[in-house]
Amino acid sequence: MHYVSAEKISKSYGIKQLFEDITFHISEGDKIALVARNGSGKSTLLKILAGKDNVESGNVWIHKDVTVALFEQDPQFEEELSVLDNIFHYKHPVSEALRKYERAMNAPEQDANEISEALGLIDELSAWEFEGKVKEILGKLNIHNLEQKVKSLSGGQRKRVALAQTLIDIGFEHKHVLLIMDEPTNHLDVEMVEWLEHYLNQENVTLLMVTHDRYFLEDVCDEIWELDDNKIYTYQGDYANFLEKKAARIENTLANIDKAKNLYRKELEWMRKQPKARTTKSKSRQDSFYETEAKAKQKVVDLQVKLEMQMNRLGGKIAELKKVYKSYGAKTILKGFDYTFKRGERIGIVGKNGAGKSTFLNILQGLEMPDSGKVNIGDTVIFGNFSQQGLEIKEDMRVIEFVKDIAEHFPLAGGGSISASQFLTLFLFPPEQQYTYLSKLSGGEKKRLQLLAVLFRNPNFLILDEPTNDLDLPTLSVLENFLSDYQGCLLIVSHDRYFMDRLVDHLFVFDGDGVINDYPGNYSEYRISLKAKEKIGSPISGAPQPAAVEAPITVAADKEKKKFSFKEKREFEELEKDMAKLEEEKATLTDKMTDTTLSYDELLKMGNRMAEITTLLENKEMRWLELSEYTS
Repeated sequence: MHYVSAEKISKSYGIKQLFEDITFHISEGDKIALVARNGSGKSTLLKILAGKDNVESGNVWIHKDVTVALFEQDPQFEEELSVLDNIFHYKHPVSEALRKYERAMNAPEQDANEISEALGLIDELSAWEFEGKVKEILGKLNIHNLEQKVKSLSGGQRKRVALAQTLIDIGFEHKHVLLIMDEPTNHLDVEMVEWLEHYLNQENVTLLMVTHDRYFLEDVCDEIWELDDNKIYTYQGDYANFLEKKAARIENTLANIDKAKNLYRKELEWMRKQPKARTTKSKSRQDSFYETEAKAKQKVVDLQVKLEMQMNRLGGKIAELKKVYKSYGAKTILKGFDYTFKRGERIGIVGKNGAGKSTFLNILQGLEMPDSGKVNIGDTVIFGNFSQQGLEIKEDMRVIEFVKDIAEHFPLAGGGSISASQFLTLFLFPPEQQYTYLSKLSGGEKKRLQLLAVLFRNPNFLILDEPTNDLDLPTLSVLENFLSDYQGCLLIVSHDRYFMDRLVDHLFVFDGDGVINDYPGNYSEYRISLKAKEKIGSPISGAPQPAAVEAPITVAADKEKKKFSFKEKREFEELEKDMAKLEEEKATLTDKMTDTTLSYDELLKMGNRMAEITTLLENKEMRWLELSEYTS
């Protein structure tokens, strides 16, 4: 059955049209991802379907048997109440029984009578299955202090409590629930995101969501809606199919615009020759002319940006950390950390919150001092730091003024430059928006401007701390294209697996207690190896590899492990030699490709060889990892 039907609905925000005359249906079992640029009306559309906003024209029908549950980006709570009371706000007998049970079990001094009474009530309502589900949700989202007042929670904690509240609420409705979620993965670590993927698939809910996490989107949704140019376009299948079909749609639209422009020129000549008095026939042609004019003047935004920046030169010495120690009281952050950064390195940083990732980044940049050890930074290094603190801005400034305060022009690799306005346009701030006051920008737009400001300073060592939070998919596509061609050093802290897989070559894994391991692969490979180790009971850490970052990784002895054959032992040794040679060639190529005097053909040849090396390294590293599990 149709849960929701919308017919020719329209909505504007001030003078900006968000969407116009759009029609769609959501049926039972649908799992739909809604994608669009920030400010296009995604959140507004979700609120309309949840009954929290109204359309200006058209009609929306919600089936009378359907309950709509909305998870918002900015959750609303009863601030003076506890986490427990906010989660179990739903007026339902099972909710009341579970709240009573959780309160009794989490009391500082447990009362046996209260616990017994709560248990009896749960028995009476046959609510044990649901109690197990509640325990799972709270445990997986790391929500433990249920008596803490909501007003004292951090932003990330609030999001997790709101998510728990939403998932528990829909559990009280046994059928016909439409779950609407606005960026559910923000502030969740990878384990939580993977659990949420599994949970939503297992629950078999009807779902409409906005997300920038493409792996999450692919695993959960089977249909994508794109809100673009005030219309909705529907694509069946995964994210890759969406990109392919969207490219075909844009190509087709551009061809139609070209045809309309040719017709427009002819019709414009006819219009200018016509007398003022119109016949019925000429009036019809006149109306057709205005339709053709609108099509001919249609603009199509192509987001596949390729910006070849002229990066500030990096010398031979980049950054070197020697025996660096850092602690806060009894908490150890770094314990004898050693590493020498090479030119063009792309490193992802992963680990649980509180493991010291941000402290490490601050020490590298000289923003914090280590307790002991040395941090030597090369003279030519210019750091660009995108932090989670956000943009420090004067609210009365306009967007274009903010960027011009940094520089008027951005240098390009081939010589010449582009203006601040052109750079803004590339990062999805069209000319008409560049004179908007900063105070009028949305949260996502401010994040995008912060990112742009970091890149516009033309750094040669980029540090990005959770850059994907609050960025929409089109902006992420632009950013990834930019960073894929970036020739400097790159350090990324992110829970976005797709973003990390596309951009980093290896990982610093913060295991806690000052232990940092260097994993020779991307994020997805690391997660697979982690799960494999969990199954055989090995310690959770990065995979072993020659370039040790901290203490060597120990793997528990396993009686079932295979032993090397002579052939495998020889293969293992040869792999290490091959990988070292390929890394050396990769570093040499990276150095050569920074030479601005190279011809296009030379650059193309080097780029092709770089791609070959990357593929060879990936294959050899995977085989090396397989063999490294053996004993000699």
